[in-house]
Amino acid sequence: MKIAVVLPPGCHFSLSQPNSMETVVRTLAQGDSQAELRIFCCDSDNDHGDLSVHPLPTSKKRMAALEQALEDFQPDVIEFHQQLKQALKIARRFPRATRFLYRHNALKSPRNLLQKWRYEHRFRQIDGLIFVSEAGRRDFLSDFPSQEQKTYAVPNPINVDLWHAPVENREQVIAFAGRAMAEKGVDLICAALPAVLDRHPDWRAVLMLNDWETRGDWAEPHIAPLARYGDRVRVMKSAPLAEVSAVMKKAAIALTPSTWAEPLGLTALEAHAAGAALISSGRGGLREASGPHALYVDDLTSEGLQTAIEALIADPAQRLAMARAAQDYVTRVHTPGHRAQQLRQLREQAVQRKGMQRSA
Repeated sequence: MKIAVVLPPGCHFSLSQPNSMETVVRTLAQGDSQAELRIFCCDSDNDHGDLSVHPLPTSKKRMAALEQALEDFQPDVIEFHQQLKQALKIARRFPRATRFLYRHNALKSPRNLLQKWRYEHRFRQIDGLIFVSEAGRRDFLSDFPSQEQKTYAVPNPINVDLWHAPVENREQVIAFAGRAMAEKGVDLICAALPAVLDRHPDWRAVLMLNDWETRGDWAEPHIAPLARYGDRVRVMKSAPLAEVSAVMKKAAIALTPSTWAEPLGLTALEAHAAGAALISSGRGGLREASGPHALYVDDLTSEGLQTAIEALIADPAQRLAMARAAQDYVTRVHTPGHRAQQLRQLREQAVQRKGMQRSA
């Protein structure tokens, strides 16, 4: 079975500085040695790793080049990641292929019945919709219950080997990794940290803020008051993945206080795999990511976050037990092989179903 994975414009499938979508695609592809898979993405400096990649121009010629590349490849499955608009433009050109829309976050809810009807009409050109958590799938079906028979959930995997570190003897560091935006709870973290750092002068914080180039203007005023702590608060702006991993492998506590419904929460999986004890908002798919192995904050305010951090600082035994159980959990549940097998099975089922519909 030949599989084309089409990434949205702007994705360069970088090995050194991937976004979360690219990390998921790479991890799933590496977890399935049986697939004849080719990834279609924007041209870059050949920083793709060892997977089969077809680079596309970033100019207006991109769509024509993509159509020709797919025509040459003749895939059995075309998996459009994230962009419904791109999927619809291409899908009608390849009616014999099984066409998936793979969503890494939620589709917008329709504002009215007319818009809902338009979405339903567009979905006719898609043979399946894949979400990165059951929570994401349920949210979609609450708006579009008629699509239930062709919706699937494949929770994000984690390559534990890239992140694994001993849970013992951790540095007294509170770490956050994520985009520099309110939805990730960055403002809550910045408001909670001063009381914690004042009370515990032997503790430090590291904030690893992605998308700094586009989000820095918003984040800067929230971070500025932390400058008085000097090197006790380190801010890493759009750091490479290797540097993020190095911090998480040493930090005692990690934070994912997202205020929105996370599709799943790849940073939560990474923190667990790296051996940090995690404080989480539990929003969206975050509880699927962590199971019972995170400290969940129901009072998602700076005070509530501060209370949770204080609780883990005060109880090293709990931190160690949480970190050990969570690391074991992601190693068993969120492995690339397991998730890749799920994805392979649903691809095969959808191809068979489409074949039966054509021959009927």
